[in-house]
Amino acid sequence: MVLPGPLNPHGRAKPLTPRDEFDELVLTLVAALTARWPVELADVEFATEDLPPPPGEWSDGAGTFSCLIRSHGHTPARVVVFRRPVELRAKTRLERLALVNEVLFEHVADLLGRDPQDL
Repeated sequence: MVLPGPLNPHGRAKPLTPRDEFDELVLTLVAALTARWPVELADVEFATEDLPPPPGEWSDGAGTFSCLIRSHGHTPARVVVFRRPVELRAKTRLERLALVNEVLFEHVADLLGRDPQDL
């Protein structure tokens, strides 16, 4: 229940934007992964972006749904999931959940040096 207030005079919860819904979905999956491997993923950053960068900036352009940026020096490893390509491929929330789960598992398996099927 949301009560009326100065920023929300009608007392209704503001609907989530597609970006907010996607961030929430990714955060839920990341929380499950980090709970399962807290030590191994402690220094890994997870993020969302709307679109992948042009090829060559972060990666070779091979991954359209996500990318893994390996750690170097004091910079931690980073997994970035791209919202628009996922939304274009997966039309329902359940399809998006399955696709994001798959790409996150692939990157986590890569970071752990394991096969995704073994996780």
